Amino acid sequence: MPAPRYKQLVDRFAKQIRSGQLPPGTRLPTHRALATEQHMALVTASRVYAELAAMGLVSAEAGRGTFVRDISVPLGHGVDQRPTAPGMLDLNFNYPELPAQADLLRSALRALSSAGDLDTLLRYQPHAGRPHERAIVAGYLAERGLAVSAEQVLLVSGAQHGLSVALMSRLRAGDAIAVDAQTYPGFKTIAESLRLDLLPVPASADGPDLAALDALCQRRKVRALYCMPTLHNPLGWVMSRTQRKQLAALARQHDLLLIEDAAYAFLADNPPPPLYSFAPERTLYVSGFSKNAATGLRVGYLVSPVHWVASLERVIRATTWNTPALLTRLICEWISDGTLQQLEQAKRRDAAARQQVARSALNGLSCHSHPNSYFLWLPLPATVRADEVVAALMRRNVSVSSAAPFTAGEQVPQAIRLALGSLDINQLPFALRQVREVIEAVECGVSESIAVARP
Repeated sequence: MPAPRYKQLVDRFAKQIRSGQLPPGTRLPTHRALATEQHMALVTASRVYAELAAMGLVSAEAGRGTFVRDISVPLGHGVDQRPTAPGMLDLNFNYPELPAQADLLRSALRALSSAGDLDTLLRYQPHAGRPHERAIVAGYLAERGLAVSAEQVLLVSGAQHGLSVALMSRLRAGDAIAVDAQTYPGFKTIAESLRLDLLPVPASADGPDLAALDALCQRRKVRALYCMPTLHNPLGWVMSRTQRKQLAALARQHDLLLIEDAAYAFLADNPPPPLYSFAPERTLYVSGFSKNAATGLRVGYLVSPVHWVASLERVIRATTWNTPALLTRLICEWISDGTLQQLEQAKRRDAAARQQVARSALNGLSCHSHPNSYFLWLPLPATVRADEVVAALMRRNVSVSSAAPFTAGEQVPQAIRLALGSLDINQLPFALRQVREVIEAVECGVSESIAVARP
């Protein structure tokens, strides 16, 4: 039996794109023009483009049309790829590390090896962590403006695990959760795997558009809001105290669970109190020690109202049983002896220095970032497509991410996100100059088929 006619058209487009007959950046006919040309219903023409988009061959841009993607760039545009190849300049992932960290780890492990209670670390631990370690983390949070009891702190295997525990405990498949239109890709992955319905909220100049969130909650039954009020990834904003109070009031009005992600909050100087402080009865505060200590130390924490602690502990038991005791012991020692505070201060200085390098290298381009952050958001000129830039940079051995992994909803802006924390700072100017040169070349229509020489 022959394939339906629209399927034949999908196959024809796919063959032309894969063969290069329709090169990257080609604008395809509008849905209506395709329907007229092929003598088919408008809804059928839209289905053709929807299937091509699902195959990763085209992308739709609001107000501009449907374009052929550069299929040399994998879906995800970098941030979901495997680790970069040897020699690749990585502006994609952030794993900020200071030169002295390996020596700190050696010293910590030597001290740990001589501890009198080492054998206890080889046993199962309480699901939410040992009480005295939960108290240490509660003390660490109190110094940062979040006063909670040890009972409210649950230790988890990194912030990503903390987010998973929060969602698995409080939400069910089919629930709707509001998120910033540009948000953390790892949260999208968890939500999609749990079959939650993500509803994008547009951004204002320095935070989510609260009027838009209010309107969304009046139209839909929204169960929760995921947000990053202190140093948003990828846009870099820090919400004001007034905005946090307004958001807390809005959450009470619409009975929203608030999930506050503070993974990068340590980089902000003197931020307002956490959102948890304004709505403690309905907020789950999640963070960890990957960015301020080291990405390989998979320890995080989840702060909860007391009445949810038991259900969160059950999910920790179901997923990991407990956080590895050796790692939590090491982190708690670093909190207690001031090592973690020293690392945070050093990384704030390091991130600020990298932002200065970026502002110099990208001078004249429109960038959104926090002056102490390890990343920046770079909207592209109107005539430049992100997949072209990503592909051209890959040919120059520079790895970046487009807006696609960070975008909730269908309207993906033409932008790239640059991670500044992984490269040696001496390599950073060269890598960022490649970004600038590629954007300018693509904007001018200059071929980027030949890679440049390395420094």
